[in-house]
Amino acid sequence: MPLSANNPDRISWLHVNRDSDFPIQNIPFGVFLTKDDIITIGTRIGDTAIDLGALHQLGYFEGIPLTDDIFLQDTLNDFIADGRKTWRLVRNRIAEIFDAENPTLKNNTAHKETILFRLDEIEMQLPIYIGDYTDFYASKEHATNVGSMFRDPENALMPNWLHLPVGYHGRSSSIIPSGIPIHRPQGQTMPEGAKTPVFGPSKLVDFELEMAFITTDANDLGEPIPIDEAEEYIFGLVLFNDWSARDIQKWEYVPLGPFLGKNFASSMSPWIVTLDALEPFRVESPKQDPKPLPYLQSKGKKSFDINLEASIMPKGAKETTVCKSNFKYMYWNMSQQLAHHTVNGCPVNSGDMMGSGTISGPTEDSYGSMLELSWKGTKPVKMRDGSERKFINDYDTVIMRGYCKNDDVRIGFGSVKTQLLPVFNPKKTK
Repeated sequence: MPLSANNPDRISWLHVNRDSDFPIQNIPFGVFLTKDDIITIGTRIGDTAIDLGALHQLGYFEGIPLTDDIFLQDTLNDFIADGRKTWRLVRNRIAEIFDAENPTLKNNTAHKETILFRLDEIEMQLPIYIGDYTDFYASKEHATNVGSMFRDPENALMPNWLHLPVGYHGRSSSIIPSGIPIHRPQGQTMPEGAKTPVFGPSKLVDFELEMAFITTDANDLGEPIPIDEAEEYIFGLVLFNDWSARDIQKWEYVPLGPFLGKNFASSMSPWIVTLDALEPFRVESPKQDPKPLPYLQSKGKKSFDINLEASIMPKGAKETTVCKSNFKYMYWNMSQQLAHHTVNGCPVNSGDMMGSGTISGPTEDSYGSMLELSWKGTKPVKMRDGSERKFINDYDTVIMRGYCKNDDVRIGFGSVKTQLLPVFNPKKTK
């Protein structure tokens, strides 16, 4: 089926700024609350939010096999479960409706008043019900940096790392959309030189610059997903800040891996950009040596050229960009991650989320965490207001952005923005 929605020559009758992340060639999907307190599934072109529930009820998706309530839900899970054919039909139709040459909705004032919203008239929600969440550890540069810090630099990578995409199963209950503040976590830590642990606030709260992909219903229990079919089950991607408490993590993670150091919060951008929209930005994955086992050998361009950056904004001050990286640096691509995830027969469902792990590049300014940028606190990072950061301070806001760009079009993800508040202090009751 042709991807007519990706036509780089298409122009929308809606206003789109030149540097917008959301031209008519993007058409991401999200969930928002309208000014009338109605929750709906929608999309976005420029700075205009589009109510797909209203668009469907008014007959604009005629001929596409959709249930009457498919866009009248509070999550995208059922729509995602309809599969890639449906996603493409819907994206193509939206592109047609909002094409500058199509007067049907453009000239219908009554319909436009029902369907279109300014961004200040809506409130973005978590777009999916996340049943399961997996976080990979798939950036060679990041794994090498961390291994060098905490182990022998000559043996920074564990013996298995070059043979399989390492990952762990996390929790989904604390995954939140952009704009929701979080509190500094508490837990056990082992201070330097101490013989017994102490309990208290984490002193080393960190961000992790990641992306995450969202899956559809893919396989039955016991059925692996072949690597050459993996992309058929990937709906799209979001920006992902997988918050970490490094001091809690360091004390607890042996022998079973991340727990309280990771499960207090992860933040995601609210608009899911489809894999179809990213099609023009495919690139080769990094060369893998040694050659992976056959079930992990992917063909063609399976990585994507997505520019990423992370900034820190102290309270009352301007933000400072501390990192610029790229999704193409990932050693293990998404197809390999999903194939490995299911090779033992693990079923994958609609709305499952797979985090990439921290995405670090080859240069110091491309490291995707404060752990690396400050090299475990030994190299403070200077802010524009003159202050310094080794890790994240209370009331700092971490902002992540991502976009793709070529000579024809720019496709972006917007941002994920989260403020770190002090340790939770329940209000005293009288």
